[in-house]
Amino acid sequence: MAIDRKKIIEEMSKVKVIGNDQGLIPVFGVYVQQLPGDFWNGFAQRIVNSVPTDLIEDAEGLLVNASHECGYHTGYGIITSDEWKKIVGPMIEKEPEDILEGAFAVFTAWGWAKSEIVEIVPKEKIVVRAYDYYESDIVFYGNNTRPCAYMIQGVCGAFMDIAYGDKPYPDGMNTFKCVQTKGIELGDDYGEFIVTRV
Repeated sequence: MAIDRKKIIEEMSKVKVIGNDQGLIPVFGVYVQQLPGDFWNGFAQRIVNSVPTDLIEDAEGLLVNASHECGYHTGYGIITSDEWKKIVGPMIEKEPEDILEGAFAVFTAWGWAKSEIVEIVPKEKIVVRAYDYYESDIVFYGNNTRPCAYMIQGVCGAFMDIAYGDKPYPDGMNTFKCVQTKGIELGDDYGEFIVTRV
């Protein structure tokens, strides 16, 4: 059986996550929250719009790094969860490639981005396309001349770290980095994210 994206998206979108009395959702071995995409977008806009032009790349790097770290720990929590084992586990034939395919299906199911791997070179590179992602609504200084899907960049790198990091979790982070080469926010039909070894 190959990875059935449609089934994963259908089943994982039904998973209910319930918050505790502090407003946090203690699932997948990490704390996650449910806030609107506008919260992250507004945060990213404020960060980037508040720095001088010569510090924009540094600010963007911090946003990608925050997402990379979150994606690394949350991603590992997801692929070791009971829900994953029940829904995705039976489909996995080739590790870690099928795990990567399944992880991006979950990424889609939970509304972060309609995303898919379009190229994979095991241990070296993946190319991900994302459609309809919430970061495409970010606008800087009145217009966008730079791609700004920082969350997707970080998570793409993190998923490769989990799959092919130089060391196993939790010590394999930052083996890979992601560069966004296309973006809906730039007028392209989709976002494109290329992940390679550092």
